Amino acid sequence: MKKKITVVILCAILGAFCFSVQAQQPKKVARIGYVVSTVADQNDAFRQALRDLGYIEGENIQFEYRYIEGQQDKVPNLVAELMEVKIDVLVVSTLSSLRAAKRATKTIPVVMVTTNDPVATGIVDSLARPGGNITGVTRLTRDLSGKRLELLKEVAPKLSRVGVLWDANGPGPTIAFKEYEAAAHLLKIKLQSLEIRGLDLDFERAFQAGTKERAGAIIPIRSGVLTSNMRQIANLAIKNRLPSMNESADFVEAGGLISYSANETESYRRAAVYVDKILKGAKPADLPIEQPTKFEFVINLKTAKQIGLTIPPNVLARADRVIR
Repeated sequence: MKKKITVVILCAILGAFCFSVQAQQPKKVARIGYVVSTVADQNDAFRQALRDLGYIEGENIQFEYRYIEGQQDKVPNLVAELMEVKIDVLVVSTLSSLRAAKRATKTIPVVMVTTNDPVATGIVDSLARPGGNITGVTRLTRDLSGKRLELLKEVAPKLSRVGVLWDANGPGPTIAFKEYEAAAHLLKIKLQSLEIRGLDLDFERAFQAGTKERAGAIIPIRSGVLTSNMRQIANLAIKNRLPSMNESADFVEAGGLISYSANETESYRRAAVYVDKILKGAKPADLPIEQPTKFEFVINLKTAKQIGLTIPPNVLARADRVIR
């Protein structure tokens, strides 16, 4: 009897010791690498979605940011730096960083939020079965080039020439400009290339070139360089009385005239869901790439008034959101 009691006591002591050791072990902190265009691009929607999923910075998750700041040539080095700090997941949102990630690793999971077609650009095999270590969300923004030009034509019916403002050093904007060229040809609209290169951020000169050639509107192609200067771009469009079609609603909130795009906030929330699934053991190859199911048309009536433009009632009625 005494022997049985002794065994029970020993088991209890061992159980308590094991529990104590487990309790003392620190929680694993997931390390997320994030390559962004600028410091301003530390996406609040993405981080809030992770908080909603139970991740608290400093407790069970940590971010390692690397900033491109318009210097596309340093992207491979930024990605390489993140590989060295042993991240658990890499999040990328530009085509250059996505390509660099594809070259840098076949094992570390990569979650993308891309405005390009990841199949057409050779990033994955298919949307339904991406294969490899890359998955995420495609906003397919670039496929909306024709629709944007059509809406711009509805807003300004006499439009015949459009200036396209773009970062000529970025691979994403280069692809986008070609897509606008193809769409403009079908709509019989002439395009004028207004290029920004590297650290040469002379936006005023680009606008002067556009007005000199009688561009009747402008389309800024979204990139890190243009996003970090979107308020200046919007102000220059107003100053030159040019309607602007934008690739995301934040440009309209900054003073642009109209935009047509997938909901960016929702895309980053979905990216957070992918990160959560991967941290819980899911394989990127088994997670189909999501496409947007809804696009939003946003109009800034205050800007329309400033440039002396009346938005046709039938166009205004189709807006998902109106800024007054």
